[in-house]
Amino acid sequence: MQTLSEPDFEDRTYRKVILRILPVLLLCYMAAYLDRVNIGFAKLDMLNELQFSNTVYALGASMFFWGYFLFEVPSNLLLHRYGARFWIARIMLSWAVISMAVAFTVPLAAFFHLQSSTMFYVLRFLLGICEAGFFPGVILYLNYWFPTQRQSRVMSGFLMAMPISLVLGGILSGWLMNSLQGVHGLSGWQWMLLIEGVPSVIMAAVVIGCLANNIDSAKWLNDREKALLKANLHSDSHGKASRLSEVFFNPRVWLLVLILLTFNTGFYGLAFWMPSIIKSTGITNSLHIGLLTAIPYAVAMVAMLLNARHSNRTGERRLHAAIPAFIGGVGLILSAYFASNLVLSVLFLSVAASGILSLMPIFWTLPGTVLSGVAAAAGIGMINAIGNLSGFTGSMITAVAETLTGNINNGTYVLALCLFVSGGLILAIPRSMLGRADKPVATQLKMEAV
Repeated sequence: MQTLSEPDFEDRTYRKVILRILPVLLLCYMAAYLDRVNIGFAKLDMLNELQFSNTVYALGASMFFWGYFLFEVPSNLLLHRYGARFWIARIMLSWAVISMAVAFTVPLAAFFHLQSSTMFYVLRFLLGICEAGFFPGVILYLNYWFPTQRQSRVMSGFLMAMPISLVLGGILSGWLMNSLQGVHGLSGWQWMLLIEGVPSVIMAAVVIGCLANNIDSAKWLNDREKALLKANLHSDSHGKASRLSEVFFNPRVWLLVLILLTFNTGFYGLAFWMPSIIKSTGITNSLHIGLLTAIPYAVAMVAMLLNARHSNRTGERRLHAAIPAFIGGVGLILSAYFASNLVLSVLFLSVAASGILSLMPIFWTLPGTVLSGVAAAAGIGMINAIGNLSGFTGSMITAVAETLTGNINNGTYVLALCLFVSGGLILAIPRSMLGRADKPVATQLKMEAV
């Protein structure tokens, strides 16, 4: 007889799973995030060329999230039914096509007899529909493999794709816009959108070839490893909502929705407008703007890892999410206050990005403490769908503030307030909800050695 969950064997098994699936998911999310936020760089030149106002841009940027909102829960339920491998690949291929199509907004508008601004709204809405389900689908997929107490480190590894793509994306986007301006009659922003859509096409093929739908279909695991993983998940699922009807009337789920809605408002406001905020300090070269936007996200990458590691080691969740939210709010306020000083502005934008990104992997361990099975599929989709309407609020707050006051930085104060509210909501999370996350899963299941 051997103890199946012997620490060395268990750790080796989870390392094997992580090394197999996490690099693929990380690269997928890097491609996804590049396609999602590169519109912030395209804006630097696109608005003048297409004669769009900042309000048109903000509305177009936010239209993505309405499509995302409407199709998020259905997409996650389809993933749960048909398998992550096929559905994630479908999502990536379709969003790549639409993201690249934004480069041809004017000719497409002429073909469909629409105004350019209307075509821009339609394409952004379609992009949201195509990408709907990817992020919550991956969160759900990770819940198929990892019990709650192992998720914070895995989530931080996956969410590392966000700051990495924002760091590299800023530099790449600035360089492409500068270097390819006018090549074959296309503007730099058009080349940027076309080239940055290619990684998503490539990763769709990689997903089909490399990912397994679940533990049972993973040919690279032996029977003992599969038994261990399933036993830990079974132990971890006790007390969680598992029926679809339990999702929509669960107050803990709605608390998570409000937390995501408020802190994501701060994040998307920062992501969509940071290039413009830096440009307002007097920097005009697209490559220089890209290099400067990379700094806050590079700093945030380190902060995210350190916070997740400390949370995983101590088992504490609430303060590791709430304190970063407050730090992010303070960083946004100070970045706006010192907006005329490039060095201080970038410094405090780094503080803001570090706070916002550090709470994300902690937050995404929380749905798994409440939900399992089909309830997890619907619940995670619903949390992410409603929470991502913050993409609308985050982009519009800054645009409205600039329209009313003439200063793009004034909206940053409202974004900071959203982060303070989010921190307060996190502190209101019941301890009973976090109990499972704070206690390691101890599955002592014995079986005969194979």
